[in-house]
Amino acid sequence: MILLKHLRLLQVDLLRRKFIQFSTLTSPEFSYLLNSLFNLQRHGLKLGLEHTFQLLDSIGNPQKKLDMIHIAGTNGKGSTCAQISSILSTVGYKVGLYSSPHLINFNERIRVNGHPISDKEIAVFMQNIEPVINQLQSTFFEVTTAMALHYFRQQRVDIAIIETGLGGRLDSTNVIVPGITVITHISMDHMDILGEDLENIASEKAGIIKKGTPLVIANQNPIVKKILIETAKEKNAPVVELGQISKVIPNINGTKFTYDNERFFTPLIGNHQALNGALAIETTYQYKKRISLHQLKKGLKKVFWPGRLQQLDERIYYDVAHNEGGIETLLTTINNIFPEKQIIGLFCLKGDKELDHLIKKMKGRFKRLFVTTDRNGLLLKATELSEKLTSADLPNTPLDSISEGIITIKKELTKGNVGIIFGSHYIAKEIFDEFEISFDTGII
Repeated sequence: MILLKHLRLLQVDLLRRKFIQFSTLTSPEFSYLLNSLFNLQRHGLKLGLEHTFQLLDSIGNPQKKLDMIHIAGTNGKGSTCAQISSILSTVGYKVGLYSSPHLINFNERIRVNGHPISDKEIAVFMQNIEPVINQLQSTFFEVTTAMALHYFRQQRVDIAIIETGLGGRLDSTNVIVPGITVITHISMDHMDILGEDLENIASEKAGIIKKGTPLVIANQNPIVKKILIETAKEKNAPVVELGQISKVIPNINGTKFTYDNERFFTPLIGNHQALNGALAIETTYQYKKRISLHQLKKGLKKVFWPGRLQQLDERIYYDVAHNEGGIETLLTTINNIFPEKQIIGLFCLKGDKELDHLIKKMKGRFKRLFVTTDRNGLLLKATELSEKLTSADLPNTPLDSISEGIITIKKELTKGNVGIIFGSHYIAKEIFDEFEISFDTGII
């Protein structure tokens, strides 16, 4: 009761005055506030909605004044979000996008029409909300969710696209009431948190389904589909299933596909991106039915989403695939595009991943497989990962760094080979630095 009373007093104080202006911050204060956000990660993962609701309540509940699309799933969330955002912004809507994790800078997670939130705006938010954060011992994701919703309201976006962080039912983003809900393909991931089987994982993802809110679902395993449809029925949520996807032709430039007898193209590569593209098309159409076929096609063509089978040089690619479904899809896509080539792989992984499932998908797929780690120590050590793979009869060679791995892959490549670096978002900056690749992080 004492905590709740104190929070109510903080809320009155925050709502009584406008957020402070950046000009009142000194350089040391600015650095401190930015660091204080990242230091919240020490609180770890804490599933539940109560603290997020309290954070939002302290800043006027911006989520109640936003038009939103909520997206959950195991794989394809980011790609689907990006394609929806591209379509809607091309039409002329002001679109907010909240996604995770980031590749290069934290700011990428919160964007309006592709432009990320600035460091200044992050610092101002942190200074204003810091007393509540300290009282609640809020987690990193709780705060970033509140930050995104506040920023989108402040920017007066027409539509905010909100991607779940983990699961659905108890994910911090599940404080919103969207106009439409989307669930991408569901497979095995985060089993230590969401459950050891597809039924449990699907039930957690289905937790974002809201009473009376339309639900668009990707093609799913029959077990998953049954759970999603039953949950939607319980909540009187209309279900929209995808129409027919056919004539899928992926190549190094993108993917052509037919959806409901219309031909589309997305710059994202792979059969799975045809599924994500169709999901984006259907969601956008269901939500904004006045969008024309021409606008749908134009918006889809303009999407840019790095780290998804991204070409680094002539024969080396990078993909953030890190779970069973993602890795299987990645390797199948490479085989489809390069049927005559053998794969030279450079692999790294976080320690919380279930390796048994991944190894089954990786066996027999590589001419050579190298393993490495990141320079920040967020991933498994190369020697530890190598030992785990070797004990499961998956031949590999450990290397000390991403840099050494890239040098080694280049030496191994011949005309009959293609190189793929995969396993984590956390290595993106190192990879881009090594290949001297830069994209305007001001617009993604």
